[in-house]
Amino acid sequence: MWVFFPMTFHRLTMKHSICPSAAGLLLVAWTCLSGFMVVSGAAAETPPILTPHFVRDVRPILSNRCFKCHGPDEEHREAGLRFDQRESATSALDSGLRAIVPAHPDDSQLIARITSTDPDLVMPPPSTMTTLSVEEKNTLAAWIAAGAEYQPHWAFVKPLRPAIPTVQQTDWPKNEIDQFILARLEKENLAPSPAADKAALCRRVHLDLIGLPPTPAQLDAFLADTAVDAYEKLVDALLASPRYGERWARRWLDLARYADTNGYEKDRERTIWMYRDWVIRAINDGMPLDQFTTRQLAGDLLPNATTDDIIATGFHRNTMINEEGGIDPLEFRYLAMVDRVGTTATAWLGLTVGCAQCHTHKFDPIMHSDYFSFMALLNNIDEPEWIIPSVERSKQIAETREKIEHLWQSMPDKWPLPVPQPALDTDSTADPTAAAISATAKRSVAVAARFDEWNRQESSRAVHWQIVSPTAMVSNAPHLVCRTDGSILASGDTTKSDVYTLTLPPSDQPMRALRLEVLPDESLPGGGPGLCWYEGEKGDFFLSELEVSTAASGGAAGQRVAIVKATESFAQENNRAAAAVDGNMSSGWSTNGAMGRAHAATFQFAEPVAPGTPLSITMRFERYFACSLGCFRWSVSEATDVEARGHTADEEAILAAPVAARCAAQQQSILRRFLATAPELADSYKQIRQLEDGLHHGLSSLVLRERPVDNPRTTHRHHRGEYLQPKEEVPAAVPAFLPPLATGVPANRLALAHWLVSADNPLTARVTANRQWQAFFGRGIVTSLDDFGYQSAPPSHPELLDWLATELLRMQWSTKSLHRLMVTSATYQQASSVSPALVARDRENVLLARGPRARLEAEVIRDSLLQAAGLLSTKMYGPGVRPPQPVGVTEVVYGSAKWTASTGEDRYRRSVYTFQKRTAPFAMTTTFDGPTGESCLPKREVSNSPLQALTLLNDPMFVEVAQALSRAAIATGGDDASRLREIARRVLSRAFNADETKALTAFVKLQRERLTAGDLDAVKLAGEGQGDPLERATWMLVARAVMNLDEAVVKR
Repeated sequence: MWVFFPMTFHRLTMKHSICPSAAGLLLVAWTCLSGFMVVSGAAAETPPILTPHFVRDVRPILSNRCFKCHGPDEEHREAGLRFDQRESATSALDSGLRAIVPAHPDDSQLIARITSTDPDLVMPPPSTMTTLSVEEKNTLAAWIAAGAEYQPHWAFVKPLRPAIPTVQQTDWPKNEIDQFILARLEKENLAPSPAADKAALCRRVHLDLIGLPPTPAQLDAFLADTAVDAYEKLVDALLASPRYGERWARRWLDLARYADTNGYEKDRERTIWMYRDWVIRAINDGMPLDQFTTRQLAGDLLPNATTDDIIATGFHRNTMINEEGGIDPLEFRYLAMVDRVGTTATAWLGLTVGCAQCHTHKFDPIMHSDYFSFMALLNNIDEPEWIIPSVERSKQIAETREKIEHLWQSMPDKWPLPVPQPALDTDSTADPTAAAISATAKRSVAVAARFDEWNRQESSRAVHWQIVSPTAMVSNAPHLVCRTDGSILASGDTTKSDVYTLTLPPSDQPMRALRLEVLPDESLPGGGPGLCWYEGEKGDFFLSELEVSTAASGGAAGQRVAIVKATESFAQENNRAAAAVDGNMSSGWSTNGAMGRAHAATFQFAEPVAPGTPLSITMRFERYFACSLGCFRWSVSEATDVEARGHTADEEAILAAPVAARCAAQQQSILRRFLATAPELADSYKQIRQLEDGLHHGLSSLVLRERPVDNPRTTHRHHRGEYLQPKEEVPAAVPAFLPPLATGVPANRLALAHWLVSADNPLTARVTANRQWQAFFGRGIVTSLDDFGYQSAPPSHPELLDWLATELLRMQWSTKSLHRLMVTSATYQQASSVSPALVARDRENVLLARGPRARLEAEVIRDSLLQAAGLLSTKMYGPGVRPPQPVGVTEVVYGSAKWTASTGEDRYRRSVYTFQKRTAPFAMTTTFDGPTGESCLPKREVSNSPLQALTLLNDPMFVEVAQALSRAAIATGGDDASRLREIARRVLSRAFNADETKALTAFVKLQRERLTAGDLDAVKLAGEGQGDPLERATWMLVARAVMNLDEAVVKR
């Protein structure tokens, strides 16, 4: 009789989506034609074995061993064969043979190849350094013998709500979670551990829900509460605490790759902390995940979007910004989009969509084109720095305008008195009121006389400028819009070599000069007039070259118009308007140093342009940073000698008209223009300018904004994912193997957000529930938090995962309710102690026969010890703070940025508020495996390093913590035992036992002796405080030792 090599199959526990084949049990026996089978020496009965299940047993083998060359990736597919699709795998190849012949493994080339000893035939090829084990070969053969049925991947099928399993130990479960866990334990002949003691449970749930241990008073209150629902009341109080949002926001910010700097080499500061604060508020408010998702991906697209909705879009402004010289901004914008695609897929779908950037995914059914269609859903955006509108800002603007108006009205009163003033100096007994009136009168006379003189002079030089609106505008990148006043507003993308080409309509008079007004606008960085946002000064521009020609007409080329004179109302010495017409692209006109204000430049033609001739104007902006104009306006004149004097077009027109023809408002406008230019009032006008400049600045945050309807962004497939190889345009869509977007609505970010949290989406609820589970239990039901695809680890409790996913939907996406469900389960409340037998059986606690035990995150360690020492500030929100850290951490990166430690309570704020610099993250956080903010981080690695102990011993912040704990221990007024108890209860949430107390009492004695002998510097160790420094130093050393206990940094 012919039989298989020995193999083992496990009975399947899933009840849907990957249920066993109808073939049931198979008695495997057939004649071996391929040499795979071995011959039994005598007849023997073959025991029945379970049919291998495709999803659980077979697909992992095909995915790991075969998909690379015979999977979804069409570019690297060999022999036209796909094992990810049954139709391809069972179809005839060019040779006429078939890789898989269902029910006939002996006729299947797959079996022949994997069992071949011929290096030219065997699969996988020897060059891959990969071979199949005997068990894997047997599994494939048994599966083919059973009919080679394919089933969809469990994660790609909408979760169905499974039945709650029955259990024997009916008095143990506290909720449905326990039913699933206990059913598995009983199947494995295991029993759950006893409940954790109340003190340990109190500490565990405090650390998990709010990221802080209980204070001694909180612990005592819980221990004293003998009510049946004491624990549930504690859980509800923690969920309602503002500390809950701070703790869980930090976990989300890992996914959001939040940081306070731009990244890359220069890594300059950015303002986006309002997004971080929004996350904290949203979590504290219990915002459901569907709303949490929609606001972050598309808050600006919601009807009647609020300020908070727009701030929430900062989620996808957490991408890095490259400010290095010589880079192409659009290339790094593309790389930011690559990051947005990968982050969205990781955070919500748990898929490695990023693997399809360069080619079709080698394992999952994500096509190369799917990747860019997914990008198209996110790509139609501009990325402004948005000044936050608020009642406070509106009030501040109104108050500022009032101050400005008051200064204008009082400016004539600040005119210097004429000299000499004999009438005021001869009689010291004169009436002061009369003297004041006389001074006012003299000032009025002086102002009027100077104004008349100025007015005559400026009017004689006034030029009539005709504002012209372009009939055509073309730009390589920025979107140009002409407004009703003739001004042109640029928005959208910029490059370091932008070109604007405009056609000006013909004039009925000869054109001899052009005027370019550069105008401020609130939509522009720093108020404009330029689009410069990073690298250079906000609002700057650099007009490298201006070219003027007559417009081409009737096939005839236009003629270049020579410019013989260029002037400007403002410029730095080396950046004058003349440099914009010198033919040198490295020089040009800029108003750097006076952003947020209107300026002008004039250009005189060598020869007049005949009436009826349209003009073509080419404006080139080239610099080592993006520096295009954001708001500007063109005027033409027939004047022969023009000069930029800073007057607006309206002011020039008023000056050119007779004084008698001016209305009161026009006269007031011209008077103020005079006062602004008068040298005598320069200091007064400076105050006005400073206030006006402030109107363009305010509290801002980085946000997303949908592009205008008339300027949508197209998305192209990029060959091999290369920015420089765009190919065909792709439609906005989700991967084809998943349910489609809703119909009848635009395919944009809002549609994507709604799709992600649709009940039909098979992934989001599972991924979210799994991530929350991992946070509490230290291990996900699916261990690969970021990969639910074919390469994912199988779920340890598949029915439980699907139940949690459907329960999350039933809870209307309330993660806070899900957290309550998890921590009130008996599974969570088990003791975490473990026996050698249980370690041998389930070292990783996959079956959850004991409670969770895990090293605390960096932020929780720091915050917990600050609270233990009584130092932690509860102040919430605001810009990032800089706690003390070792000297030199930030100085080694670009710019040698100094880290000036915050003072007052900001020194001891929660870690979620710590300023996050990407190239030099906070040292303590890095040491304990914290994020850098450079990429989406679904799960932190956990390392053990001597540096961690050294940090807790020597970091300036933890030295302060130990000193504060010393003072608190001494303040109890008790003996050494009382002081040890105080430190233990603060740091460990329990008292020391007898053995620990004995050991630490000896340690106290030893430290006193060392300090008394002068081996250690007591004054330095004690720090600030009252009382004997030797005693304070002793207890500082004790506190530092306790802080370094494993228990101090571990949840148990």
